[in-house]
Amino acid sequence: MKFAPLFLILMTLVTGAFADTASDQQNIQHLMRHTWERPDAPLDVGPITVEGDHAVAGWTQGERGGRALLGKNDKGWRVVLCAGDALLDPTTLRSAGLAPDAAVHMSQSVTQAESAVSPNRVKQFALFKGVVNVSQEHSSAAH
Repeated sequence: MKFAPLFLILMTLVTGAFADTASDQQNIQHLMRHTWERPDAPLDVGPITVEGDHAVAGWTQGERGGRALLGKNDKGWRVVLCAGDALLDPTTLRSAGLAPDAAVHMSQSVTQAESAVSPNRVKQFALFKGVVNVSQEHSSAAH
């Protein structure tokens, strides 16, 4: 029984972390859909992998697809880069501002999250060619 209070504290902390991640995922999905979705072309966002103040979100729109790297600041989430498989590469993530260890961890986390998604959807994420910096272009468009 000595461990009951400690257990409750730990569960509260863990539950709070999951709640923050779920809220971040909803905010990211809303931002991306509000920015790029059209009535004739719904945007399907996910999986969304959140690691601290960065996230990678897979997306598809019709036959197209890709991944977005997002960053969080005091104003909320913003899209930093759009790319395909380049966002699985820690080098790309480092060049976008992630610390070396964080870049490796994000790459592994995205790969793990995408392993639960259909292979056809993951193939669509790779269709985006190149790396496009969109942080200035769309950072206020969604507000």
